[in-house]
Amino acid sequence: MQIRRSMPALGRIPAAEYGVTLGDFFFPVFLGERLGSRLQGLALAVVGAALIAASAQVVIAIPGTPVPITGQTFGVLLVGAALGARRSVASLGLYLAIGMLGAPVFQSGTHGIERFVTNTSGALALAPTGGYLIGMLGAGWLVGRLADLGWDRTVLGTVGAMVIGNLMIYACGVSWLAVAAHFDAATAIAKGLTPFLIGDVLKLAIAAGVFPSAWWYVNNGRSAGPR
Repeated sequence: MQIRRSMPALGRIPAAEYGVTLGDFFFPVFLGERLGSRLQGLALAVVGAALIAASAQVVIAIPGTPVPITGQTFGVLLVGAALGARRSVASLGLYLAIGMLGAPVFQSGTHGIERFVTNTSGALALAPTGGYLIGMLGAGWLVGRLADLGWDRTVLGTVGAMVIGNLMIYACGVSWLAVAAHFDAATAIAKGLTPFLIGDVLKLAIAAGVFPSAWWYVNNGRSAGPR
């Protein structure tokens, strides 16, 4: 199908284009245009999980907080916007499943259920960063859903989608951190949110440039839509 050559306003794209995301245009070139839709979806989910796993290995420890800066959140938001809701949930689900089963795909090559629940002296306790991983699943779906509706085709829409995705991650992550580390709300925010705001602004700026530009290329630089 052809994508209209005008850049649509926020949330206003033709009904026939709902659910069409960048992954439908760029990934099939590399994965083989003759693949059926189911195999394409599976391949895209695997590629998305691999991208999230690779971004999770970018880690910068922050003194005074158990939550490091990682590239993982940015990877999740990119996958959500590029693949749409259904395939991004498949990517995140695959990523979390293989990580819990023992693949070293979580931050710094860690793995296992211990990223969520720990056993200390026979007592179960929440691991401090598990909530961020759970929040990423919801964020992937939210950002993907907004991409399905065309939000990532404009700068304003891309920023809005990424902010909403970040809010989902922080809502789950900071709340979980407060319970796991026995922090009050102010301390949990200071240790689990505030140190990351500058980096989040930088990530938003990158995404705001990448996604609308990619859609400009799709609309103006290609003669054919997804096959």
